Amino acid sequence: MENKEDKQNEEMNAKQNALQAAKFALFSISAGAIEALSFTLLNELTGFPYWPSYLIALTLSVLYNFTVNRRFTFKSAANVPVAMLKVLGFYLLFTPLSTLAGHRAEAAGINEYIVLGVTMVCNLLLEFLFCRFVVYRDSMNTNDLALKKEINRTGP
Repeated sequence: MENKEDKQNEEMNAKQNALQAAKFALFSISAGAIEALSFTLLNELTGFPYWPSYLIALTLSVLYNFTVNRRFTFKSAANVPVAMLKVLGFYLLFTPLSTLAGHRAEAAGINEYIVLGVTMVCNLLLEFLFCRFVVYRDSMNTNDLALKKEINRTGP
């Protein structure tokens, strides 16, 4: 039988998880804006085909998203190169699959901006799960922001 304190801790953890997902989504939306703007500029101004415009825009977005989510969403003090290598592993699988799917969809006559939007939504969902359960699984709430919050919460 669960006591009241266990229930409150479960609720708090559920709230923290929901807040974490919301932060990730908001930062990812801003990264998506970087990706969409970069893609649009490259697509409209350079005459590049879909795939190089997409790859450049995706790279800019990933670098930004990794940086802000590591610091503010997951509050991780994990080794940056190790965390970045894990994210690189994710993108070594995601990028070729999404690039090929996007290229084929565009070749089939689907508007490149629709293709980009669907790809970005898939990226958001899959990357959150990968970061939460693989990259930062054992290092969440270990950076200076998390430690400062814990000190303020518990007192000196």
